[in-house]
Amino acid sequence: MKLMMVDTTPVAHLAEATNAIEMPVRRTENSSDKALQRAEGTCRIVVDGAANGTRIMDVYQKSPIRVLFPRTGNDPSQEAVLVNTSGGVAGGDSLQSTVTALSGSSIAVTTQAAEKIYGALDESARILTKLNVGNGAKLAWLPQETILFNHARLCRRTEIEVSPGSELLALECLVLGRAARGEKLSAGDIIDSWHVSRNGQLQWGDTFRLTNEVFSHLSRKALLWDSTAVATLIYSGADLDERLQLIRAEFISFDCQCSATLVGGILVARLAARSSFELKAALRNLLQEFGKQNAAGPFRLPKMWSC
Repeated sequence: MKLMMVDTTPVAHLAEATNAIEMPVRRTENSSDKALQRAEGTCRIVVDGAANGTRIMDVYQKSPIRVLFPRTGNDPSQEAVLVNTSGGVAGGDSLQSTVTALSGSSIAVTTQAAEKIYGALDESARILTKLNVGNGAKLAWLPQETILFNHARLCRRTEIEVSPGSELLALECLVLGRAARGEKLSAGDIIDSWHVSRNGQLQWGDTFRLTNEVFSHLSRKALLWDSTAVATLIYSGADLDERLQLIRAEFISFDCQCSATLVGGILVARLAARSSFELKAALRNLLQEFGKQNAAGPFRLPKMWSC
């Protein structure tokens, strides 16, 4: 698969940034994330409908975020891959991504790899995603999972504006700890919120919150029980009842806890699994089913998930 990279700003020492070594967080008296160098990455993608499919109207990127466009042959949909060249997100970092699909366009956006949120001293990392879907446009936001290290601090917000006649599929995943290291989260501060609006009116909002006081109770049945990986998937578009039945039928075969409902004209699905492997296997199956229903659209399993 050939990749085309749109480079609008210079990157110094890219190799070192990409292969950054994960160092343990050292906590000393009076230490603070504010005293450390912080990353402030931004990207913007705007696509519009065209006679031969979808054309890229605008791309902006600021390190450490990079935007790549794999060549998709005659596929009328565009596909974008976001890369964090810093190798992870530390306390106090700020990353913002904005994707706008104008009338008649079709685009899928994913990430090159799972995102890592390192342990922080006292400042939260901030990740903001803004998705705008115009009338008759289709947008799929399908990043790979976000892995939380112990003592991670994260404030993530996903803001979505949909228009009548548009279609949106959006997904976010959280993995609590590094399974390969046997890591279990004992401390941190996690806020993960969604805001979905239509014509400026809020249709659905939700916030997932973990604080230091909660981690010791996560294994309770009323909370996450034995789950260490969770995902939220939402769909806005036509045939909501049909989509809901499709998803619920798929849930039966998944090796994880799943539920889906309709609220405010939005389909909302939740998945919780014992491991990120089980969660991603379920999401793969789910996206493959969506792809069968939308052969010419962006709602399918991203190729980067298999690389």
